[in-house]
Amino acid sequence: MTNSAIIEEINVWTTPLFVTQMPDHDFLKEALLAAVYQLKAAQSTAIESRIAPSAKHALHESTLDFLDLADANIMEAKRTFEELILEIAGSVNQAFWPEDMEADAHIIESWYHVTQKGGYHDAHSHPNCSWCGIYYLEPGDAHIEGNGGLNRFYDPRVNAEHYADPGTAYLGGHGVWDFTPKDGQVIIFPSYLKHSALPYFGDKNRVVIAFNAIIEAY
Repeated sequence: MTNSAIIEEINVWTTPLFVTQMPDHDFLKEALLAAVYQLKAAQSTAIESRIAPSAKHALHESTLDFLDLADANIMEAKRTFEELILEIAGSVNQAFWPEDMEADAHIIESWYHVTQKGGYHDAHSHPNCSWCGIYYLEPGDAHIEGNGGLNRFYDPRVNAEHYADPGTAYLGGHGVWDFTPKDGQVIIFPSYLKHSALPYFGDKNRVVIAFNAIIEAY
């Protein structure tokens, strides 16, 4: 009898993505949309943040303080996002934090995108934060096949696609992960992960709230 080799699997450099449904989305949606469109109507330029305007087409973007507005519904959304981020950060860092460490999540930047027909956002990542999120406040017509508007995330493993055979099937094929926007869905991901919003062809506006957060220990 041949002794079987003991093989240990070590999962290294994994990239966690988290998806959930926004609590109280049905209650918050119309109020948040009203706040978005009120600010959009007052914009003096399409990309109020002034950040990478050439990477964005046929969309409106606010300044980076949307969730800081003194509005009860916006404040509730921010509180919920920070709770979700802290829960996620705690779960993935549990083995690395001191046993008695306490932490808080703070959203430091937040904005909306109102994407019209033909709109898109080129691939990018978010510096100066640890976790990011996208909340599909109004997915528009993105659920209809052929209308686009998907958020695409790109494999961060350099050269993961340099060779393909049955032994590399676990790498995920084309090196991307697509999310079709769903009403009320929240995606939370590490800030280094490159992503884009693919061209959107729906007639109804696609509206998202995005945010960047940091974790502070005490």
